[in-house]
Amino acid sequence: MFITLEGPEGSGKTSHIPYLVEYLREQGHIVFPTREPGGTSISEQVRDILHDLKNAEMHPRTETLLYQAARAQIVEQVIKPRLAVGEIVISDRYYDSTIAYQGYGHQQDLEQVRALVKYATGGLTPDLTILLDLDIEVGLKRKLQNELEWNRMDAYTVEFHQRVRRGYLEMVKQEPQRWVVINSDQKWDEVQTELKKVIIKGLNKS
Repeated sequence: MFITLEGPEGSGKTSHIPYLVEYLREQGHIVFPTREPGGTSISEQVRDILHDLKNAEMHPRTETLLYQAARAQIVEQVIKPRLAVGEIVISDRYYDSTIAYQGYGHQQDLEQVRALVKYATGGLTPDLTILLDLDIEVGLKRKLQNELEWNRMDAYTVEFHQRVRRGYLEMVKQEPQRWVVINSDQKWDEVQTELKKVIIKGLNKS
Protein backbone atom coordinates (compact mmCIF):
# COMPACT_ATOMS: atom_id res chain seq x y z
CA MET A 1 0.00 0.00 0.00
CA PHE A 2 1.23 3.45 -0.92
CA ILE A 3 0.33 6.20 1.58
CA THR A 4 1.23 9.87 1.18
CA LEU A 5 0.98 12.76 3.61
CA GLU A 6 0.43 16.23 2.22
CA GLY A 7 -0.11 19.70 3.59
CA PRO A 8 0.95 23.32 3.60
CA GLU A 9 4.04 24.51 5.44
CA GLY A 10 3.98 23.85 9.18
CA SER A 11 1.22 21.25 8.99
CA GLY A 12 3.31 18.74 10.95
CA LYS A 13 3.61 15.92 8.43
CA THR A 14 7.26 15.23 9.06
CA SER A 15 6.91 15.00 12.84
CA HIS A 16 4.11 12.43 12.62
CA ILE A 17 5.61 9.93 10.18
CA PRO A 18 8.21 8.26 12.47
CA TYR A 19 5.52 7.50 15.05
CA LEU A 20 3.15 6.14 12.41
CA VAL A 21 5.92 3.89 11.09
CA GLU A 22 6.69 2.61 14.58
CA TYR A 23 3.00 1.97 15.26
CA LEU A 24 2.47 0.03 12.03
CA ARG A 25 5.60 -2.04 12.58
CA GLU A 26 4.30 -2.96 16.03
CA GLN A 27 1.17 -4.21 14.25
CA GLY A 28 3.36 -6.54 12.18
CA HIS A 29 3.55 -4.55 8.96
CA ILE A 30 6.70 -4.00 6.91
CA VAL A 31 6.86 -0.24 6.45
CA PHE A 32 9.25 1.95 4.52
CA PRO A 33 9.19 5.74 5.12
CA THR A 34 10.52 8.19 2.59
CA ARG A 35 10.24 11.85 1.66
CA GLU A 36 10.06 14.19 -1.30
CA PRO A 37 12.17 15.65 -2.58
CA GLY A 38 14.77 13.18 -1.39
CA GLY A 39 14.90 9.53 -0.44
CA THR A 40 17.83 8.62 -2.71
CA SER A 41 21.33 10.03 -3.11
CA ILE A 42 20.43 11.75 -6.38
CA SER A 43 17.10 13.05 -5.09
CA GLU A 44 18.66 14.42 -1.90
CA GLN A 45 21.14 16.42 -3.99
CA VAL A 46 18.23 17.89 -5.94
CA ARG A 47 16.50 18.66 -2.63
CA ASP A 48 19.49 20.71 -1.52
CA ILE A 49 19.29 22.81 -4.68
CA LEU A 50 15.54 23.32 -4.35
CA HIS A 51 15.66 24.34 -0.69
CA ASP A 52 18.78 26.52 -0.79
CA LEU A 53 17.84 30.11 0.09
CA LYS A 54 20.66 31.30 -2.19
CA ASN A 55 18.64 30.08 -5.19
CA ALA A 56 15.98 32.75 -4.82
CA GLU A 57 16.11 33.55 -8.56
CA MET A 58 14.95 30.04 -9.55
CA HIS A 59 12.23 30.18 -12.19
CA PRO A 60 8.98 28.28 -11.48
CA ARG A 61 9.54 26.02 -14.51
CA THR A 62 13.04 25.19 -13.31
CA GLU A 63 11.63 24.41 -9.89
CA THR A 64 8.92 22.20 -11.37
CA LEU A 65 11.35 20.21 -13.51
CA LEU A 66 13.80 19.69 -10.66
CA TYR A 67 11.03 18.25 -8.50
CA GLN A 68 10.12 15.82 -11.28
CA ALA A 69 13.74 14.71 -11.65
CA ALA A 70 13.97 13.91 -7.94
CA ARG A 71 10.58 12.20 -8.04
CA ALA A 72 11.35 10.00 -11.05
CA GLN A 73 14.45 8.70 -9.30
CA ILE A 74 12.78 7.77 -6.03
CA VAL A 75 9.79 6.18 -7.75
CA GLU A 76 11.98 3.85 -9.80
CA GLN A 77 14.72 3.23 -7.25
CA VAL A 78 12.69 2.98 -4.04
CA ILE A 79 8.91 3.19 -4.17
CA LYS A 80 8.04 0.75 -6.96
CA PRO A 81 10.44 -1.99 -5.76
CA ARG A 82 9.13 -1.73 -2.18
CA LEU A 83 5.51 -1.89 -3.26
CA ALA A 84 6.29 -4.84 -5.54
CA VAL A 85 7.30 -6.98 -2.55
CA GLY A 86 4.25 -6.02 -0.51
CA GLU A 87 5.69 -3.34 1.76
CA ILE A 88 3.78 -0.29 2.95
CA VAL A 89 5.43 2.90 1.71
CA ILE A 90 4.67 6.15 3.56
CA SER A 91 5.91 9.27 1.81
CA ASP A 92 6.24 12.76 3.23
CA ARG A 93 4.87 14.51 0.11
CA TYR A 94 4.44 13.18 -3.42
CA TYR A 95 3.15 14.53 -6.72
CA ASP A 96 0.19 16.35 -5.18
CA SER A 97 2.73 18.77 -3.72
CA THR A 98 3.83 19.70 -7.22
CA ILE A 99 0.27 20.31 -8.35
CA ALA A 100 -0.40 22.40 -5.22
CA TYR A 101 2.85 24.37 -5.10
CA GLN A 102 4.10 24.61 -8.67
CA GLY A 103 0.62 24.46 -10.22
CA TYR A 104 -1.72 26.42 -7.97
CA GLY A 105 0.96 28.30 -6.01
CA HIS A 106 2.94 29.54 -9.00
CA GLN A 107 -0.21 29.69 -11.13
CA GLN A 108 1.30 27.59 -13.90
CA ASP A 109 -0.77 25.66 -16.44
CA LEU A 110 -2.27 22.81 -14.42
CA GLU A 111 -2.59 20.44 -17.36
CA GLN A 112 1.09 20.86 -18.23
CA VAL A 113 2.08 20.30 -14.60
CA ARG A 114 -0.08 17.17 -14.38
CA ALA A 115 1.47 15.84 -17.59
CA LEU A 116 4.98 16.30 -16.16
CA VAL A 117 3.94 14.60 -12.94
CA LYS A 118 2.49 11.63 -14.82
CA TYR A 119 5.69 11.26 -16.82
CA ALA A 120 7.89 11.46 -13.71
CA THR A 121 5.88 8.90 -11.75
CA GLY A 122 5.05 6.55 -14.59
CA GLY A 123 1.44 6.98 -13.51
CA LEU A 124 1.99 5.64 -9.98
CA THR A 125 -0.87 6.96 -7.82
CA PRO A 126 -1.10 6.66 -4.01
CA ASP A 127 -3.72 4.36 -2.51
CA LEU A 128 -4.36 6.85 0.29
CA THR A 129 -3.44 10.52 0.60
CA ILE A 130 -3.92 12.37 3.88
CA LEU A 131 -4.05 16.15 3.91
CA LEU A 132 -3.01 17.77 7.18
CA ASP A 133 -4.82 21.05 6.80
CA LEU A 134 -4.48 24.28 8.78
CA ASP A 135 -4.59 28.04 8.40
CA ILE A 136 -1.59 29.33 6.46
CA GLU A 137 -0.64 31.97 9.02
CA VAL A 138 -0.60 29.34 11.77
CA GLY A 139 1.59 27.01 9.71
CA LEU A 140 4.13 29.66 8.76
CA LYS A 141 4.33 30.81 12.38
CA ARG A 142 5.19 27.24 13.35
CA LYS A 143 7.95 27.12 10.74
CA LEU A 144 9.37 30.46 11.88
CA GLN A 145 9.84 29.06 15.37
CA ASN A 146 12.49 26.72 13.96
CA GLU A 147 14.93 28.70 11.83
CA LEU A 148 16.93 25.56 10.99
CA GLU A 149 13.96 24.23 9.00
CA TRP A 150 13.31 27.48 7.10
CA ASN A 151 14.00 27.01 3.39
CA ARG A 152 13.45 28.66 0.01
CA MET A 153 9.91 27.30 -0.32
CA ASP A 154 8.90 28.76 3.03
CA ALA A 155 10.10 32.20 1.93
CA TYR A 156 7.35 32.61 -0.68
CA THR A 157 4.59 35.13 0.05
CA VAL A 158 1.58 34.42 2.24
CA GLU A 159 -0.58 34.77 -0.88
CA PHE A 160 1.44 32.01 -2.57
CA HIS A 161 0.87 29.67 0.37
CA GLN A 162 -2.83 30.52 0.45
CA ARG A 163 -3.08 29.47 -3.20
CA VAL A 164 -1.28 26.24 -2.29
CA ARG A 165 -3.83 25.47 0.40
CA ARG A 166 -6.73 26.24 -1.93
CA GLY A 167 -5.14 23.92 -4.46
CA TYR A 168 -5.00 21.08 -1.98
CA LEU A 169 -8.65 21.54 -1.04
CA GLU A 170 -9.61 21.59 -4.71
CA MET A 171 -7.78 18.29 -5.28
CA VAL A 172 -9.67 16.76 -2.36
CA LYS A 173 -12.94 17.66 -4.11
CA GLN A 174 -11.71 16.16 -7.37
CA GLU A 175 -10.64 12.79 -5.87
CA PRO A 176 -12.59 12.28 -2.63
CA GLN A 177 -12.07 8.52 -2.80
CA ARG A 178 -8.31 8.93 -2.35
CA TRP A 179 -8.10 11.85 0.07
CA VAL A 180 -8.80 12.21 3.78
CA VAL A 181 -8.53 15.63 5.43
CA ILE A 182 -7.39 16.02 9.04
CA ASN A 183 -7.37 19.34 10.88
CA SER A 184 -3.78 19.69 12.08
CA ASP A 185 -4.53 22.83 14.10
CA GLN A 186 -5.15 20.75 17.21
CA LYS A 187 -3.04 18.95 19.79
CA TRP A 188 -0.29 16.78 18.29
CA ASP A 189 -1.57 13.63 20.04
CA GLU A 190 -5.06 14.19 18.66
CA VAL A 191 -3.71 14.47 15.12
CA GLN A 192 -1.61 11.34 15.60
CA THR A 193 -4.65 9.39 16.83
CA GLU A 194 -6.69 10.46 13.80
CA LEU A 195 -3.85 9.53 11.45
CA LYS A 196 -3.63 6.03 12.91
CA LYS A 197 -7.38 5.51 12.57
CA VAL A 198 -7.40 6.67 8.95
CA ILE A 199 -4.44 4.49 7.98
CA ILE A 200 -5.79 1.37 9.70
CA LYS A 201 -9.12 1.89 7.95
CA GLY A 202 -7.29 2.21 4.64
CA LEU A 203 -5.28 -0.94 5.26
CA ASN A 204 -8.43 -2.89 6.09
CA LYS A 205 -9.90 -1.86 2.74
CA SER A 206 -6.82 -2.82 0.71
